[in-house]
Amino acid sequence: MAILKALVVDDASFVRDLVKRTVRQRFPVIETTDAQNGRRAQSLMSRTSFDLVLCDWEMPEMSGLELLQWMRQQPQYQKVPFIMITSRGDKDHVIEAVKEGVSEYLGKPFSPDGLSKKIIKVMGRRLKDAMDRSGKSLEGPAEAFKESAALLTQKREAPASRPEASKPEPVADNPLLNAGSAKAATGKPQTRGVMSMASVRFSDSTLKSVVKDINLTEVRVIAKRDQEFPGILDQAVVDIDMGDGQMARLNGYVHQLQAVDKRQDTDFVSVTIRFVDEDPKKLEDLSRFVARFRASNR
Repeated sequence: MAILKALVVDDASFVRDLVKRTVRQRFPVIETTDAQNGRRAQSLMSRTSFDLVLCDWEMPEMSGLELLQWMRQQPQYQKVPFIMITSRGDKDHVIEAVKEGVSEYLGKPFSPDGLSKKIIKVMGRRLKDAMDRSGKSLEGPAEAFKESAALLTQKREAPASRPEASKPEPVADNPLLNAGSAKAATGKPQTRGVMSMASVRFSDSTLKSVVKDINLTEVRVIAKRDQEFPGILDQAVVDIDMGDGQMARLNGYVHQLQAVDKRQDTDFVSVTIRFVDEDPKKLEDLSRFVARFRASNR
């Protein structure tokens, strides 16, 4: 029987399902409710009391940061753990979230173990006692429990060890961009001017690749075979250079993996990522990139 209540907030149903499944499997004493954006979450939190909030940053109507700011102004939620789960992992955003009272920060894509460790860390003794009363064992590293609510007791600044968001490696340094590789990967010679780079992040690796095709539903990238590849349905965050110093971070999952050609020793693999974001701003950015990509590849 569930003893604690958690609210899962994300505009992508695929991500909400992943979070809820992990919580259900690892912590059966936690009952989960979900919301598709901050506004809906605010409404639920006004009617029901929650012991934990796991929330995305970028969402339509009300962002995760705005929800956090509202939450910390409510007496009943001032000390309730809030875990920000987002693809925005750069130092400035981490600092901003910490200043607003975030309990922990988890980057997308995340692993079940990574999410579990964060939950143990922020819930501390309360979760352990609930699991003990239910006769269940608390999974996860012992040190995660000992560090319970560490961010709330530490100095309000981002740790220097936090990794920044992945960035596509420079054009000149990427082996995919030499003429021979471009021809092998795409079936026809291409110039550097039409090549669009993308870093595809997974829970424990990053795939450097070239965008072969893209639309509002999915992106197909070509990557060298000597890298670490994901599995089908693995979470992914696609970082695309939009130009003018802007980076689009699109959430999705691996839909297809296949060799670029029929040779068993092919050097390149095609990876198709299906997008799951429903944020209008992200879709607008994606639309602009798709239009520019198609215009440059006519």
